[in-house]
This record gives sequence, structure tokens and C-alpha cells, in this order.
Amino acid sequence: MNLDSIKEKYIGSIHTVTLGATKDQGGTRTNTVTVGGDATLPFLFFEGEQSNKAVVAIEIWDIPPTEWNSVLQDAYADVFSNPVAWAQKAVEFGADLILLRLKGGDPDLGNKTPEQLANVVKDVLAAVGVPLIVIGCGNDEKDNSIMPVIAAVAAGENLLLGMAKNDNYKSIVAAALVHNHKVLTLGTVDINMCKQLNILITELGLAAENILMDPGSCALGYGLEYTYSVMERGRLDALNGNERLAMPVVCNVGHEAWRAKEAIAPEKDFPDWGNQAKRAILWEALTATSLLQAGANIMVMRHPEAIRLFKNNVNELSA
Repeated sequence: MNLDSIKEKYIGSIHTVTLGATKDQGGTRTNTVTVGGDATLPFLFFEGEQSNKAVVAIEIWDIPPTEWNSVLQDAYADVFSNPVAWAQKAVEFGADLILLRLKGGDPDLGNKTPEQLANVVKDVLAAVGVPLIVIGCGNDEKDNSIMPVIAAVAAGENLLLGMAKNDNYKSIVAAALVHNHKVLTLGTVDINMCKQLNILITELGLAAENILMDPGSCALGYGLEYTYSVMERGRLDALNGNERLAMPVVCNVGHEAWRAKEAIAPEKDFPDWGNQAKRAILWEALTATSLLQAGANIMVMRHPEAIRLFKNNVNELSA
């Protein structure tokens, strides 16, 4: 007896977004990265199109991240003080994109001027050919002065600028509109808030196809199941025609995983948990592979071995 496969039929899809611009497109990138375009839930290839694999953005800072765990220090210690060398090493480690966090602009961490930070962005753009995601320092007032300058000096490069939140989205969106960049929004693990922010941004004139969203994420063991359900609900709403949630998803996995107690607690304090380095790397990799199943398109990661494990998983599931 033959049984017919039961397939869901969707009327919507995730927007296809390309980051970076080559010389022919007005930029200097050696390649671009395209994400999105999914017309079904992750890896259900029999139901619909999924033409673009999930990709990895490796996070780097303009200043040394002294609070990063020693396992990460071991991987990047020789380049932490040089964002150009750090970006080059990230490409060696398999970065499809670079996420440059301009932490040195924080008034409490150096208070670099927008012009100083713009020079860092220019240097990194000159050193690597992959597309860039550029994130402010996290201080809304300072970021409002930083991001317009960054957008101007990188005009034509088709950056992804962030993080656009309820309190600061107007300045970032305005800079993106003037200089033709994309915008990354930051949610609060609340699908309605994510949708509302996307509505506010499109009302300013930025097309929905130029927005990516970070709905907010948690690491394995720290609310991962809630993050997963929020992301999955957003994906289902988009597939059922909700244009306000049809944006590709970015997950800040490295930041979340490397602050989980289970990842960074010393082995001497918890001997039953096993080797701390191996545990932390697996914590990041498993967080990423879990959120991949919820529909994430770009994973922001840190450790090269976790990245290798994640990419292997993507390739195996896509084969």
C-alpha cells in the first residue's frame, strides 16, 4: 500500500537578502553573502525551496575583550590588540562574514570618537574581502553619533548596521537609507515586539527586504527552548504570509554561550562536568545547531572549533 507524503503548503517565504558589494556593484568585497529565501521550515526540502545555507559571522572587537574566557584568549591572543589581524584570522577560521563590534566607543571603555572608529572600519574593509556587519558599542546615545559616520565612510559596501532597537532605530535607519546599507534589529525574545519594530522601521522608508532581525537568543540551558519557540513561531507566521516577520534571522550565539555557567565554570569547581575547554566549545556548537533548526540564517560565533562543528552539521543536513 502506497502512502502519500503529507506536505504543508505555505503562501509566504523569508526575504532573500544579500550583504556586501563587489567592485562591479560599487563596493570592494571579493564576494557577497546571500541568506534567506526559505519557503518552508528548516531542512524540510520536500516541502519547499531552501536555496541558501546558514552562514557564520565571526565576532571581533576594535579593542581587546579582556573579559573573554581563557579558551577564547588561547585562540586569538596574538591578534586581540589588532582588529585587522583579528579579522584576517577570522577569515582563516572560516568566517563567511565579520561582525565588528565597536566596543571602544563605549564612554566607559575608551570613549573613541566616531572618526576613530570609522578608521577601524576602513582598515578592516581593506584587509578582508568578506562582507561586514558593524555593531555599535551598546550605548544608545553614543551609537547615535557613531553609526551615521560609519555608514558614510563605508558607502557602497552594503554593510549590515546594528543594533536597531526601540530607543535608537531612527538614527541607524536614516544612515542606512542615505548610504544604502542593511539594518539589523534587536528584539527582546518577544515576537510581537520584533514585529512592531519592523513595522516602525519600514514606516521610515526602509524596505522590509533590507532588514534582518535578531529576535534575542539564549544559550543552551538558559532559556534556549523559549528562544527556539519564539523563532519558530516567527518563521511559521512568515511562511503563512506575515511580511512583518519575513526577515532572515541573526543569532548572537557566541556572546550567549560563552557566558553560561556550564560553559565557563572551572573544572576544579565542577569536576563532574568534565574538561572546561571542551565543554565550552560544545556549548557554543550545540547552541548554534539548535537555533539552526529554529530557522536562524546567520550565526555570530567565536571559537574556531565550534564553528567547524557547526558548519559540518549544516553541510550534513543540507546534503
